[in-house]
Amino acid sequence: MQTAELMILDWIQTHFRCEALDTALTFISRLGDHGEIWIVLAAVLLVVRSCRRQGAAVSCALILDLVACNILLKPLINRGRPFLLHPELPLLVPPPGDASFPSGHTAASFAVVFALKGCGSPLWKPALALAAVMAFSRLYLYVHWPSDVLGGILLGAAVGWAGAKMMESLPKGKA
Repeated sequence: MQTAELMILDWIQTHFRCEALDTALTFISRLGDHGEIWIVLAAVLLVVRSCRRQGAAVSCALILDLVACNILLKPLINRGRPFLLHPELPLLVPPPGDASFPSGHTAASFAVVFALKGCGSPLWKPALALAAVMAFSRLYLYVHWPSDVLGGILLGAAVGWAGAKMMESLPKGKA
């Protein structure tokens, strides 16, 4: 499987790599470092009275993602990153010891998408666009295997759905 995944990553490098995308996708990927862009979105939604349930759902999804992805799965699976095979390629390098599976950037991004969609917020559509580009950036930047990104999408969908369901279960006015 690793051979097939390397072929995908190398194909992306061969057909898409250019200075403009290097800059743009590095910037977009950095927006997801530590989940900052999504934490800011959750905070804004929590401040806006009419969007508090959405903000709470996003917050719950991000907390669930943090536990599932960063505290449980990454250390348990402890998969190495693809750039270790081609150290000349990456434009950004994650901290040493940060495991690859699942993609945390992708998981957090899709957690937000599914939490927003589950709450009926129209913001899920622009969030999906950013999540998709962020997921692709992780492949483009050679910091994740395709299965890491797929795992991140699936994990994000599960915890995003769970975050929305948690808010749905609360009586109105409690979040």
